[in-house]
Amino acid sequence: MARSWLDIDPSSDFSLANIPFGIIDTPEDVTRHVGVAIGSYVLDLKELAHRIGANNLLPFGAHSTPGVFETRTLNAFAKLGRSVHRHVRERIQDLLSENTSCPHLLRDNAELREKVLWPQHRVRMFLPMDIGDYTDFYAGYHHAYAVGVMFRGPANALQPNYTHLPVGYHGRASSIVVSGTPVRRPVGQILLDPKAEPKQPTVAPSRKLDIELELGCFITKSNDLGHPVSIDEAEKHVFGYVLLNDWSARDIQTWEYVPLGPFNGKNFTTTISPWVVLADALEPFKTKGIENPTPLQDYLKEKREETVFDIQLEVDLTTPDGNTTTITKTNGKNLMWSFPQMIAHHTLGGCPLRKGDLLGSGTISGPVPEESGSLLELSEGGKRVIQLNGGEGRTFLKDGDTVTFRGFCVGKEGERVGFGECTGRVEGA
Repeated sequence: MARSWLDIDPSSDFSLANIPFGIIDTPEDVTRHVGVAIGSYVLDLKELAHRIGANNLLPFGAHSTPGVFETRTLNAFAKLGRSVHRHVRERIQDLLSENTSCPHLLRDNAELREKVLWPQHRVRMFLPMDIGDYTDFYAGYHHAYAVGVMFRGPANALQPNYTHLPVGYHGRASSIVVSGTPVRRPVGQILLDPKAEPKQPTVAPSRKLDIELELGCFITKSNDLGHPVSIDEAEKHVFGYVLLNDWSARDIQTWEYVPLGPFNGKNFTTTISPWVVLADALEPFKTKGIENPTPLQDYLKEKREETVFDIQLEVDLTTPDGNTTTITKTNGKNLMWSFPQMIAHHTLGGCPLRKGDLLGSGTISGPVPEESGSLLELSEGGKRVIQLNGGEGRTFLKDGDTVTFRGFCVGKEGERVGFGECTGRVEGA
């Protein structure tokens, strides 16, 4: 990977090897439109395409959609398909490269640089996609096992179907928000004394507000009703990836989830990071996931062994007093099921996915307790206090707490591919 003529910190998530896409507005253009992150800057693609011509960014055949960078979401760009995404990403990399093939277009054009390059702190970020449907899977084996042990014991921690298919449920797309949006503590039915008989719930604010550290996948290509996506074609349906916090109210969830699964305990808020890291940017970091000892059905068999991503994941908790503690570190490779397998299973019965749909991986936890992706695991269901810097402790979240996810892949020096931050602050019910 060539160096950029921009001054980019080697530790930046947004190296020249990345080029993630998002929806922005700027002090000079308050209409939402497309930008990309590069180092500590944002490149305004709407303004750039207007100044140099969309044909200098889009491949031949895609010129009929010159306004694709002027839209309020990335859906129109996602719809163009992975070959176009690849071309545009490579074209931007060339324009930003120290040895660019077209130095006059941007590198040597000081006036244009002033118009199209913005410091990130001067740009506002918005939800990157118009999300029609959201499906949350349960592919984090260590999380599924640890939580299963809490409720059913080691012998029955996992249901018999867990290693046969990617377990999932349909979430609520309308409550997905972009990083930085406050998270209101939900109110719901909870059991104050689970051991009391008869069981009588109380309507109250959740006392066990939790996080779930996940990876989100956006769909770029639709399939028709009644036509499943084969495992070999599933990769073509992937647009890109974000960090995802599927906030969870454990006390509401515990009372309601039998027999049909999570509902109000999950649907109040899901936070995603604002920058969509394209599938091609993560391709060099593919690795093996957790080995599945169960013989798979043919529709779930992938040809390659490297099916998940070596993404270093971290979670910070900042108290209202401003003390920050990194409460967990884990890795994206701790998944038993890949996103292509999730797509193939999701569509097996003929369910149509649509561009902009979001799939969640499920909570990503490592094999040891300190690598857990939820407070439920870190606190052992509320039995153990998590010690924080500044002397405070937590079992679950308090009002005023801020949770920040980070995720990044470490390549060669100066080629880090990361997601930026996925953050949310808890507000009172």
